[in-house]
Amino acid sequence: MKLSLISLTIGGFSIGMTEFLMMGVLPDLSRSLHVSIPTAGHLISIYALGVVIGAPLMVGLTSHLPPKKVLIGLMLMVLVFNGLFALAPNYPLLLAARFLAGLPHGAFFGIGAVVASKLADPGREARAVSVMFAGLTVANIIGVPLGTYIGHNLSWRLSFLLIAAVALVAVVAIKIWLPALKAASEASFVKSLKIFKQPGLWIIIGISSIGTGGMFAWISYIAPLMTEVAGFGNNTITIIMVIAGLGMAVGNFTGGRLADRFSPLITTCALLICMILALLATVALVHFKTTAIGMTFITGAIGFSVIAPMQMLIMQEAKGAEMLASSVLQASSNMGNALGAFLGGLPIAAGFGYTSPEYVGAGLAFCGFLFCLILMQVHKQQQKAQVVLQ
Repeated sequence: MKLSLISLTIGGFSIGMTEFLMMGVLPDLSRSLHVSIPTAGHLISIYALGVVIGAPLMVGLTSHLPPKKVLIGLMLMVLVFNGLFALAPNYPLLLAARFLAGLPHGAFFGIGAVVASKLADPGREARAVSVMFAGLTVANIIGVPLGTYIGHNLSWRLSFLLIAAVALVAVVAIKIWLPALKAASEASFVKSLKIFKQPGLWIIIGISSIGTGGMFAWISYIAPLMTEVAGFGNNTITIIMVIAGLGMAVGNFTGGRLADRFSPLITTCALLICMILALLATVALVHFKTTAIGMTFITGAIGFSVIAPMQMLIMQEAKGAEMLASSVLQASSNMGNALGAFLGGLPIAAGFGYTSPEYVGAGLAFCGFLFCLILMQVHKQQQKAQVVLQ
């Protein structure tokens, strides 16, 4: 495996810890700041807002710079703002630092995906992209449980200083291992915005922000699902999350291989169908511990397998502005995160039980599947128009 791709993986690992560690240390942070859990939870929402705003903004401001310098700069932002978060003395400053820490998220993965595809051998582009996103899955398997343990037993501030340390390692690795590449072909940010005139791009954003919400409707409420329905103890949730993370790791690489072998659109379409089936199967099988664990692994794998195909799909759709489009996909996936969690919680609040989010997730995945069918029709019409012009 190329060291250049490993450097991107380390960066993805630090960002994965930044995003997901907050869920693990939220009670500890709440107690130390003397605020309620819902109030502390705003630190999760403000990060997502930073991702949505920062993704196009960071790419727009840096499109004229070489990708290697930009990626190093983005990792330095992760380092500094997580360090500030660890040291911030009060809640308002924590909110500000958390928002700023979200700004480089989408741009790093957006630019990194394009860089990874350029570094890949012919026909292995999606697999190269999946190597970078492996950092997210490894963060869920190792980084988040470790950071959560440190937060519970020592201090949550040390957990975020650990993230800053990992970001420093990523900076050094990118500087040493990543080759120098030319600046993006986008002449200006304003010109690159023309990609948003393409209907196909908006359909892909719809797939990302709605279709992938199916996974987040499931994983946002996995803890009560496993304790209240499957009958696991609270002390096993960390292990269950590691199993979900292992599934995500397997799915991440599987999705990359499938997208290289078949078209990204066909792969995305098929995986969304699998997601629907997995969520419905979870409802039926979660009542038994063995099958509940099995479905946790399978659903995690399917949920994460769509990442590399989606990245390749949007890069193919936005020729000449791949980095901007790729970063926008990251922003839209965070919208899917928020949408899945919000809609999945509604039936629980209405008293329909902890398996009800799976039905919501299946509905969201089905909407994503319909968007895929629409995109296929758009592509067919574009091909016919090109034949007529020729």
